[in-house]
Amino acid sequence: MTDRRLVRISLLTALAPAVWGSTYLVTTEFLPPDRPLLASTLRALPAGLILLLLTRVLPRGIWWVRATVLGVLNIGAFFYFLFLAAYHLPGGVAALVMTVQPMIVLLLGSFLLGARIRLPHIGACALAAAGVALLVLQPQAGLDGVGVLAGLLGAACMASGIVLTKRWGRPEGVSLLAFTGWQLTVGGLVLLPVTLLGEALPERLTWTNVGGFAYLGIIGALLAYIVWFNGIARLPALAASFLSFASPLCATVLGYLFMGQTLGPLQLLGAAGVVGAVVLAQRGEGAPPGTPPASAAEGGRHGDDEEHEHEHGRHDAVSGLGVHPSSLTAPPTVPAPRPVPPPGPGSA
Repeated sequence: MTDRRLVRISLLTALAPAVWGSTYLVTTEFLPPDRPLLASTLRALPAGLILLLLTRVLPRGIWWVRATVLGVLNIGAFFYFLFLAAYHLPGGVAALVMTVQPMIVLLLGSFLLGARIRLPHIGACALAAAGVALLVLQPQAGLDGVGVLAGLLGAACMASGIVLTKRWGRPEGVSLLAFTGWQLTVGGLVLLPVTLLGEALPERLTWTNVGGFAYLGIIGALLAYIVWFNGIARLPALAASFLSFASPLCATVLGYLFMGQTLGPLQLLGAAGVVGAVVLAQRGEGAPPGTPPASAAEGGRHGDDEEHEHEHGRHDAVSGLGVHPSSLTAPPTVPAPRPVPPPGPGSA
């Protein structure tokens, strides 16, 4: 993959976490208060069901298990831990805890994808953590054990989801829309009983609330996760994980533009550090060992399948001639000489 194409795909993929960074603004300004689980469920389940209705494709075989695992890690569990951390920690501390995600991807990728840990990767992790700390950490921020644990578990879920998505790829013949729909539906179904048991439904909804839920479901889930999973399929796992730093960066910028939150020199320095970490992580990244070829990552045919289809087509082409395909490549055989009859009694 050329550097220019890598940058183009990275910028497109970064739109997804940037959209997720707007979730805090939408939640506080458009949604009913104290409904994190309801917001998570309505963000995932309707979008997943829409994609299932459009594609009409269900998992088969082992992909029932894989789609369930990916849906729980990327959507259901991640959403739950994310909101749990947000309610127990100040936003800056929660975002800082989540910066361990690329480090988890770094370790998991070395075991499951065969990716090599390079010195620039370690430097990018440290620079990103420092940048987010300067960007969002406030002097009055406090720590809460439940919130810190939830943040770490949320980071671990998303990191595991990224690595397993890279390792398993996408089943042959399944579109990106169907693949995304599976995970959103699974995540929403996991969240649904937790929401019904853990939260009371709001007594009334305004059109502002409806607009906020629609934004989270259509823009924040359906479109954003299509872009995100497409990027994961094309980018190295570690490079994709660093793009998640666009989320706190976007949240800070939106807070400055729409909520009157000021940006000091240290926050500007932190934002520059986050951008620098992403660039450092992307620089020199190629397809790591164990990454499937582009055709496989994009749902195309694998090389073995193409060879099989080629052989099958060749068999069809010659079957009408009554010739077995192996005879086209087998060495020519010389007919065995006919046995000479033994001399009779009257022969000379």
